[in-house]
Amino acid sequence: MIGCGSMGGGMALLFAEHGVTVSLEDPSEETVQSLIETGKKAGLESKLAKHQGYEELCKSLDSPKVFVLSLPHGTVGDTVVDGLKPYLEKGDIFIDASNENWQNTQRRQGKLVAQGVYYVGMGVSGGYQAARRGPSMCPGGEDKALDIVLPLLQKVAAKAEDGTSCVAKIGTGGAGHYVKMIHNGIEHGMMSAISEAWQIMAMCLGMGYDAISDEFDRWNSEGELKGTFLISIGAQICRQREEHHKHVLATVQDKVVQDIDGSEGTGIWSNTEAIRLHIPSPTLSTAHFIRLASADRAQRIHVKDTFKEHFKTDQITHSAEQRTAFLEDLRLAVYEACLASYIQGMNIIDAANRENKWSIDFPNIMQIWRAGCIIQSLAIHALLAPIYDPKNKSDALSPNRNLLYSHPIANELTKGFDPLRRVVARCVEANAVIPSLSATLEFVKYSGNTVLPTQFYEAELDYFGKHMFDVKGEPAGKPVTGKHHFEWKPA
Repeated sequence: MIGCGSMGGGMALLFAEHGVTVSLEDPSEETVQSLIETGKKAGLESKLAKHQGYEELCKSLDSPKVFVLSLPHGTVGDTVVDGLKPYLEKGDIFIDASNENWQNTQRRQGKLVAQGVYYVGMGVSGGYQAARRGPSMCPGGEDKALDIVLPLLQKVAAKAEDGTSCVAKIGTGGAGHYVKMIHNGIEHGMMSAISEAWQIMAMCLGMGYDAISDEFDRWNSEGELKGTFLISIGAQICRQREEHHKHVLATVQDKVVQDIDGSEGTGIWSNTEAIRLHIPSPTLSTAHFIRLASADRAQRIHVKDTFKEHFKTDQITHSAEQRTAFLEDLRLAVYEACLASYIQGMNIIDAANRENKWSIDFPNIMQIWRAGCIIQSLAIHALLAPIYDPKNKSDALSPNRNLLYSHPIANELTKGFDPLRRVVARCVEANAVIPSLSATLEFVKYSGNTVLPTQFYEAELDYFGKHMFDVKGEPAGKPVTGKHHFEWKPA
C-alpha cells in the first residue's frame, strides 16, 4: 500500500482484516506509525509491516508484486511509478485506487506496457469509512490483470443485500477511473438537490433540524428515494449533537472548497467531459457552480453588501394540509433531480465509451453501485438495472444508450414533473437557492421539446455570422451545419 492516509490506511486495515499481508509505504513516518498502532489495537499487527524505500518494499512482496496506490491526483503517481521502475518485473500489477484523471491512467498504462507491467485504474467510492469497512470499487484495465486481482478485491468490497460483491470489471483502458469520475459528478448533482431541499425545509418552512431528520428518514424508508445513502446520512447529520447538546450542523460554514484547493478534481473533469462530448448535464453543472460560488465566502459577503441584501430568502406559509402536500412534492422533486443526475452521468459514460472503445460493462456499473458507494439508491438501481440487462429486449437502448429513450425513465420523469414544477415555482417566489432543482426542471422541459427558443437564436447566428440554418419541414437528421442562409442585411 503506497499512500497510507485516510483512504489508503483504511484499505490497508481492511485487507489485513481479510488475511492479506500488507507492506506499507508513505513519505510520512508518522502516518505509517499511526496506522500500525491502529492495526495493533485491532489485533492486525502481524499483517502490517512498514518499509523505507522502494527496494526494501519490493523485496517484501511475492511475485507478481501488487501495488495499491492511494495518492493525490496528478504528478505524484508518475513520481511513484518512475521510482519503482527499476524493481518491476513482467506481470507486476499497479492498482491505482486514487481519484486519478483517466487520461493519466491511460498514459501510465502505455508507459508500462513495454515492461509487461499492468496498470489498473480503480475508482473507490464510499469515503474513508467505506475504505475501512468495504468500499464500492470499479477497476478498469487489461482482462488478464483484472482476472488476477478480482478475487482479492471481491474479498474486501462492499456487499449488496444478496451478498454480491460491489466490484466488477468495468472496461479496458481508463474506464475504471472514468466511471468513478462520473460517479462523483452524479454525486454532486444529488448532493446539491438534497442540500437545497434541506434549506427549503429549514429556512422557507421553518422546520427544526430534528423535524427535517424525521422527514429524511421518511424519504429514505419508502418510495422513490428508498435506500438512498445521501438521504440516510442527511437524516443522521440533522440529528447529530455535540457534547453541549447543540446541533453540529448549526456550526458548519456554508462553503465547499475541495474544487478550489486542488484536493478534488473529479467534479471539474466530469463537467469538462460533458461539454467536450456535447451531453446536456445541467443538474451536474449547476451543482458544480454553486460549489465554486460557495468556496469564497468573503467574496459573497462583499457582493451581499453591494446588493444590500436584496435576495433574502422568505418564508413559505402553508396550512398543515398544504405543508404535507408540499413536502411530498419536495420529495418527488428531489427524486427527479437525483434520477436526472444518474441519466446525465450515464449518458456521458456512454458517449465516452463509444469514443474510446472501452467495452464498458454497463450491468457491472449497476452492480458496483448497489452498496458501499455515495450514490447508492435502491429505488434508482431497481429502475435502471433492468434497462441495462442484456436479457431485456423490451426496452433496448441500442444502438444509442440515451436513457431518455427508455419508457420506464420517461414514465418516472413525467410522474415527478408537476411536483418539481410546483416546488420550483413556489421557491422562486421565496428567493430560495435551488440551482440543481431548477436546472433539472429545465432539463426535462427542453430535452423532449421540439419548439425551443433556439429557433430565434439560430436566426441571429445566421444574421451576423452566416452560420446557416435548417428549414422547417426538412428531416431532423444529425446535428450538422444547415444548408440555408438568408441575407438579412447586405454587408
